[in-house]
Amino acid sequence: MQTFQTLLAKKLSDALAKVGLPDAGEVTPATDPRFGDYQTNAALVLGKQRGENPRALAEKIVARLDVADLCEPPAVAGAGFINFTLRPDAIAKKTSEILRDKRLGVAEAELNQRIVVDFGSPNVAKPMHVGHIRSIVLGDALARIAQFLGHEVIRDNHIGDWGTQFGMVIYGWKNLLDRQSLRRDPLAEIVRIYKETNDRATRDPQVREACRQELVKLQAGDKENIDIWNECVAFSMQDFEQIYEGLDVRYDLQCGESFYNDRLAGVVERLLKSGVAEISEDAVVVFFRDNPELADKPCIIRKRDGGFNYATTDLATVDYRINDLKADAIWYVVGAPQTLHFKQIFEIARREGYRSDFRHITFGSILGEDRKLMKTRSGENVPLRDLLEEACKRARKIIDEKNPDLSEADKIDIAQKIGIGAIKYFDLSQYRMTDYIFSWERMLSLHGNTAPYLQNAYVRIRSIFRKAGESASKIDTLILSDFAEINLAKRLCQFAEIVPQVLNDFRPNILANYLFELANSFHTFYEACPVLKSEEPVRSSRLALCDLSGRVLQHGLDLLGIKVPEKM
Repeated sequence: MQTFQTLLAKKLSDALAKVGLPDAGEVTPATDPRFGDYQTNAALVLGKQRGENPRALAEKIVARLDVADLCEPPAVAGAGFINFTLRPDAIAKKTSEILRDKRLGVAEAELNQRIVVDFGSPNVAKPMHVGHIRSIVLGDALARIAQFLGHEVIRDNHIGDWGTQFGMVIYGWKNLLDRQSLRRDPLAEIVRIYKETNDRATRDPQVREACRQELVKLQAGDKENIDIWNECVAFSMQDFEQIYEGLDVRYDLQCGESFYNDRLAGVVERLLKSGVAEISEDAVVVFFRDNPELADKPCIIRKRDGGFNYATTDLATVDYRINDLKADAIWYVVGAPQTLHFKQIFEIARREGYRSDFRHITFGSILGEDRKLMKTRSGENVPLRDLLEEACKRARKIIDEKNPDLSEADKIDIAQKIGIGAIKYFDLSQYRMTDYIFSWERMLSLHGNTAPYLQNAYVRIRSIFRKAGESASKIDTLILSDFAEINLAKRLCQFAEIVPQVLNDFRPNILANYLFELANSFHTFYEACPVLKSEEPVRSSRLALCDLSGRVLQHGLDLLGIKVPEKM
C-alpha cells in the first residue's frame, strides 16, 4: 500500500518529466501545518542546479502536477516551495484502506536483508546494571522494527564469558567461597569473592601470581577450572534470563566470547598470510597507514606473550556472522566509548574483502540527578534487577490509588506493563546519543510524553468499546467532516511513513514521538467529537476511527517492546 508521501513523490516525478526536468528534491511532511500537509523543495534544488528562478520553475511544475485526486490545487510559497493540502475525501479513502489492512499501511522493505543485531552483551560473573538498559532496549526495538519491515533478524547476545577476571574468580572460588551464600544469591557471592580477591591481589604479589596461574590453567583446559567456569556462567545466564523475561526480550543466539576461542589462532594466521597484519615488536598488529583517521591507531590482534584480545575475538565473530550466519548486515548496539574499536574492526573486515553492511549504533549515558553517571549512594552501579523491581513497585502504588478495585492478578500484570514500559519508553523517546537524567516522576507520569500517557490513551479507547458493548463496525469508507477527526485520520495515515524512517539513522525516538502526537490527536478528537452519542453513519465511522487509533497505538508500542494493558 502506497502512502500519501510516495503517491505525491510519484506525481511530482511525472510532472518534472513532462516539463523536461530531472527528478530532484523530495516530498516531506510540511514543517508548518498552516502551509499544508506536504511540501517539496524540488524547484529550489533545480533552480540552484540550472541557475534559474526557483519560483518560476515551481509555477511551471505546478501547472503539470496532476494531484486532484489527492489534494487541493498545490500552492507555491516563499522562494519556491510547492505545498500540498490533502482533500478530506482522499484522507477518508486512505484511512479506510488502512483500517482493512493487517499491516496498518506499512509496506515491507523493497530489499530484504539478513541482519545480525548484536545488543545487550553483559559480562558473566557480574550482575547487569542500569547502564545495560540502553543497549538492550534500543537493540530490541530496532530488531522488532527491522523484522516487521520484512528483514530476517538474528538477535545475538555476545556474552563476555572469557577473560582475565576469571583468574580472580576461580582463585576466590577455591579460597574464599561461602557455599551457603552461593545458594542464597549466587551472583552476589561471585561478585564478593572477585572483589575480595582483587583487593588481595593488589596488595600481595603472590595472590596476583596465583590468579594468573588459575587463568593459565583455565585457558589450557584444566578440568577443575573449566567446571568452576561453567558453574559461574550457568549462574549468570540464569540471572540474565530472568531479567530478559521481565523485559520481554528474546535472543536467537547467545554465543559467548568463549565460543570463538578455537578460531582465534586461525584469524591471526590468515591476516598475517594476506598481509593485512604484520609482526611488530613481537606482537601481531594491523596498521592503517593509508587511513588518516586511524593512521596513528594500530590494532593489536595478538599480544607479545601470544595472548589474544577483544579485537581478535570480534574479528572471529565477524567471520562467523558472515560465513556461517550469511549476514548481509551486522548492527552493533554498543556504547559510544567503543567507537575507535569498531572503526578498526570494520576497516580490517573491509580489507579482508567482506562487503556486509557494518553499523556501530552508539548511544549516550543515563545520568543521576547530579548529572553524573547514575550510581547508588555508595557509589556502585545501580543493579538492573533492582531498577526494574522498583519500577513495578512504583507503578503498583499508582494503580492502588487510581483503581483499587482491580483484582490482585490484574494489579500485578498492569504494574509490570506500566513499570517496564515506562523505563523502556523514557529511554527510547530520547535521541539515542543524548545523555538523559533518570527521573521516576517524569517517566511514570500520566501526562506528557510517557508510556503511561500512551497506555492510558489505549485504555480509554478500549473503554469506549466496553461501553458500546460491541466491536468496531465494518464500514467501507469513513465519514470525516470535523477538523479533529480529519486531523486524527491524517495522523493515522502517517504511521506507514514513520516506521521505515526509524532505520534510516536507527532512531526509535521518531516512532515514540509520533505515537505521542497520535495520542494527543486522539484526545483532541475524543473531546471534540461525540462517538457513542452520534447518529449513524457518523457513529460507526467514529468507532472505526477509535478502533484504528487503538490498533496503531498498540502496534507502535509493541514495535518499541512495550505492552499495553486493557485497564489501568
